[in-house]
Amino acid sequence: MKGGDEVGGHPLRRHELLRVRGRSVAWVPPLLMLVGITLIDFNTAGEFQMITWVVLVPGIAAAICGVWGTTVFAVLALVNYLLADTSYPDRYQSGVADFVLVGVGGALAVLACAVRVRGERRMLHMRDIADTTRRTVLRPLPPDWGGLEHAAVYLASDVEARVGGDFYDVQQGPHGTRVLVGDVQGKGLAAVEAAAALLGTFREAGYHEADLATVADRLEIRMLRHRQHIKALGRRDGDRFATAVLLGFPDEDTGEVEVIVFGHEPPLAVGPGGVRHLPPGEGLPLGLGELAADGPPPVTRVPLAAGETLLLTTDGVTEARNTEDLFYPLVAEVTDAVAADPRLADPRRLVAFVRDGTLRHCGGRLADDTTVFAVRRPAGTPEGTAGPEGPEGPAGKGRSQS
Repeated sequence: MKGGDEVGGHPLRRHELLRVRGRSVAWVPPLLMLVGITLIDFNTAGEFQMITWVVLVPGIAAAICGVWGTTVFAVLALVNYLLADTSYPDRYQSGVADFVLVGVGGALAVLACAVRVRGERRMLHMRDIADTTRRTVLRPLPPDWGGLEHAAVYLASDVEARVGGDFYDVQQGPHGTRVLVGDVQGKGLAAVEAAAALLGTFREAGYHEADLATVADRLEIRMLRHRQHIKALGRRDGDRFATAVLLGFPDEDTGEVEVIVFGHEPPLAVGPGGVRHLPPGEGLPLGLGELAADGPPPVTRVPLAAGETLLLTTDGVTEARNTEDLFYPLVAEVTDAVAADPRLADPRRLVAFVRDGTLRHCGGRLADDTTVFAVRRPAGTPEGTAGPEGPEGPAGKGRSQS
């Protein structure tokens, strides 16, 4: 999976491989090498001396052990060399030169280990920062937040950053539950910054505003203000825009969902009866609304049958290519899978299916950040599902993110 840790390439994964039942076994390889070199040396003729090879032992320890462990093996290698070399007849002894070699090799191994451990700690610290940033931008959501069943999976194309320009959120409030899924143009921290600005506005406007069109207008204004701010700072990345889909689920189940599309791929309605496209909409991406001749995009009310799930994806899915440079056939694969098993319309099953299909199609090499989001109104939802403690009351205890 792109965005995951390569085996042997990340300190956490490497340390996991060197643990058995929770205990570290990193000391075993250098110890076996030390014992092996010693045994071979004592069981060979005097002309064939291997004892100086113990200089490799602290080098091996430096790659997988801690600083103190490497120091211990450096001392053991030096002591082992002294005992073995002094046990030889005088004509076979290596003398001071090889003793210095083993000592210097051990010291360099300890130094290299200290540098390695320091780098790993810094990497883990940066990873913690990236995870905190991700949780801030893409906050954890209970699975039934706002009276909706939903699930999401997010895969960052940048392995180290672990977060990019894709964004999604669910905001419940006194006027129903609103959902926002989108993708900021470009990559890097500037895209994350724009996504955070839009989500902050959505969380406030989605709660307070009664009209979904007003929420959309607030998002457009926020993107314009963000661009103006970036340009005023003299940065060259102030012309960003964002494609997005804004959904509105009234507290009272009317059998319809409100949809506003900002230059994004329209959602797919996935249910036991098959897969259908929602109207594409005519809105421009957020930040480009001033170019629209017909004004802001309208609110479209779309019928949504019981059990139908809305599936929203970003470019990481729609533009995933295989080795033959063919795009991932999302609609065809979901249609066939739902026909074979109608239970696939469940949000969690659906996002897992699309995630696995996308990664399989592109061989795990994602060219762009990838978000798969699925949401539906659960069967038998009572009216006014904001929760027993009001719109901000608790509505779940887990996170529906893979």
